[in-house]
Amino acid sequence: MKKRIHQIELFMKYPHEVQEEWFKKLISAAKNTEWGLKYHYGSIKSFEDFQKLVPINTYESLKPYLDRSRKGEQNILWNTDIKLFAKSSGTTADKSKFIPVSQEALEECHYKGGKDMLSIYCNNHPDTLLFDGRGLSMGGSHSIVEINNEVYYHGDLSALIVQNLPSWAEFIRVPKKSVALMDEWESKIEKIAQSTINHNVTNILGVPSWTLLLIRRILNITGKKDLLDVWPNLEVFFHGGVNFEPYRTQFNEVISSSQMQYMDTYNASEGFFGLQDRTDSDELLLMLDYGIYYEFLPMDQLESEHPKTKLLSEVEKNVNYALVISTNAGLWRYLIGDTVEFTSLEPYRIRITGRTKNFINAVGEELIVDNAEKALSVACNKCNAVINEFTAAPVYFNSNENACHEWLIEFEKEPENIEYFAETLDNALKSLNSDYEAKRYHNMVLRPPIIKSVADQTFYNWLKTKNKLGGQYKVPRLSNNRKYVDEILKMVN
Repeated sequence: MKKRIHQIELFMKYPHEVQEEWFKKLISAAKNTEWGLKYHYGSIKSFEDFQKLVPINTYESLKPYLDRSRKGEQNILWNTDIKLFAKSSGTTADKSKFIPVSQEALEECHYKGGKDMLSIYCNNHPDTLLFDGRGLSMGGSHSIVEINNEVYYHGDLSALIVQNLPSWAEFIRVPKKSVALMDEWESKIEKIAQSTINHNVTNILGVPSWTLLLIRRILNITGKKDLLDVWPNLEVFFHGGVNFEPYRTQFNEVISSSQMQYMDTYNASEGFFGLQDRTDSDELLLMLDYGIYYEFLPMDQLESEHPKTKLLSEVEKNVNYALVISTNAGLWRYLIGDTVEFTSLEPYRIRITGRTKNFINAVGEELIVDNAEKALSVACNKCNAVINEFTAAPVYFNSNENACHEWLIEFEKEPENIEYFAETLDNALKSLNSDYEAKRYHNMVLRPPIIKSVADQTFYNWLKTKNKLGGQYKVPRLSNNRKYVDEILKMVN
């Protein structure tokens, strides 16, 4: 671990050299693939060549190649055999994505990220007793497909990782593999709760929303009010998938210790991108030696016919960028859909600001998830409220009224005065987003937001009706159309 900390310090010191080295490795590895031959990888000598020859891609543009890979064809996007495909949803979109996971990506990116998470944590907490007990992780589900006598795995990234874990890692984790890989999430949470209560759990890894559901079930079974009464040696929760801040109050209610640590990770099906490396800040250190080459697309270029990305050496602080990656699994100039901004350039640290498709821009207000979550946090603090889940969408202009935003909120603890909560949220959004503030001026374009409180478990039940229970499925925070909001309202009315 100490050796790895030294390597991390090296890429923090020489970030551009490390990225340049990986760029050359990736281009060289793929030059004789079908994709590499099509886009003349053999002639690429610089990033400028790469930018001119290779288009920015979405899942839809790569899908024909990925579909062939899933049917057993090889050497299409990457030069080694790919037999693992991570089923990704990111949001509750109707169609799942199947992201290729090469052996290199599994070992040099995903596993390396997991080991670095432990290395950084132990470096920050040298007195840790983490390895005196077990780690609890909630794996997803997977399926096995046989093509031409070859076995292929399709499933959540977490399931693929659990399925392929080395024996030493399997030895220190709970629950057992057969439970971790169960398909049916309600039964799975019950089984995980029952089978882990009597273990000495020192750390938990998971998505906050689903982990909270598990914790509540464990407390219900044991009759305890504090998880530390069940697992007295619990010291850290490694979390990712969604912003942790909306859940912090609820975790503090079920885990009382001020010594409890929370460490953020930025891991997706496409790659492991960032780790919280400091205890005094929730910024994420951009991990630069995981077989991923990064580009950053300014949001004002997103709809451009010829979008121009920025290199790591060209980015600026506090600018919203769409993340573009080229990886050691054959994703080339791939727009993954996340947006980030840099909080530090020496070293490169980021925070996730939202999704390229997860925003409201009905009248030019350009409201992003980051704005929404910060404003809700302000409103909750002022109104002594706690939120479980939320989603928001526009109400468009009609002949009688201007547009507005409609928020469906599932409260853990409702505010005493919902009108005051709405007013506080509105004011917080104005202070965070000048475009929103301009559109709200004298209600001329946007009228005040509508807040609708929905019953406990509403979002859980909605996800269940869509067969989307599990850690990789998330409630879309913001949407620029009313599809999700109308579905939920129809269900609750």
